[in-house]
Amino acid sequence: MAQPGNNVSVAAAAVMAAGLAVAGWLVGTGFAEGRQFDRYVTVKGVSERTVTADLAIWPLRVVATGSELRQVQAAVGQQQAAVLQFLASAGIPESDIELQDLQVTDLYAQAYRSGPVNDRFIVAQTVSVRSQDVPRIRAASQQVGELVDAGVVLSSERGPAGNSPAYLYTGLVSLKPEMIAEATANARDAAEQFAFDSGSALGGIRRANQGVFQILARDNAPGVMAERQVEKTVRVVSTIEYLLLD
Repeated sequence: MAQPGNNVSVAAAAVMAAGLAVAGWLVGTGFAEGRQFDRYVTVKGVSERTVTADLAIWPLRVVATGSELRQVQAAVGQQQAAVLQFLASAGIPESDIELQDLQVTDLYAQAYRSGPVNDRFIVAQTVSVRSQDVPRIRAASQQVGELVDAGVVLSSERGPAGNSPAYLYTGLVSLKPEMIAEATANARDAAEQFAFDSGSALGGIRRANQGVFQILARDNAPGVMAERQVEKTVRVVSTIEYLLLD
């Protein structure tokens, strides 16, 4: 006759064996699924558009120096009047013009100056133009030599290019949906070609990165800045990971 203790041991062993079998199946299945999700391809999709600037910002900074503050202020006022007259003759309305950044520097008041000072005062004033009439601003900027001929001293803290217009594009929001769709489609085409070449089938998206929209100079040349060109290139590069299936 079988002992009760032996029957219990056999039953426990059977239950343990079944549990181990199920656990092994689960582990094996999970490993296979994990391997499946480890098989993917990373592709990039590019979308580009050529756009035209729709806003111009043009700072014209006049400056004068001298030993008497009133005389320096008067000189700056004369130059400012010449700039305003120049802009008016170019057809730029007063509503697009604003006076900004009046700066008065007294060199005697500087604690760390060294050497003799010939001109004690420096006065600068910026005449700023903000216009959506980009062609008009562009044409006027090409005639800025007339101001120099009239004795206007143009200066900039940002170098010679500081008195040139900056051309901006503000319509990026309207381009985004179409360009994202195009970049995604290009990325999928590349992934499908890779899957075909590798004998795999293309699965769903594992991970996606839309990318950053860039507004670049149309002419990709050294030293060319996008803000100095009216024609620009808008670009977005999307990075997408697709699963590969057997």
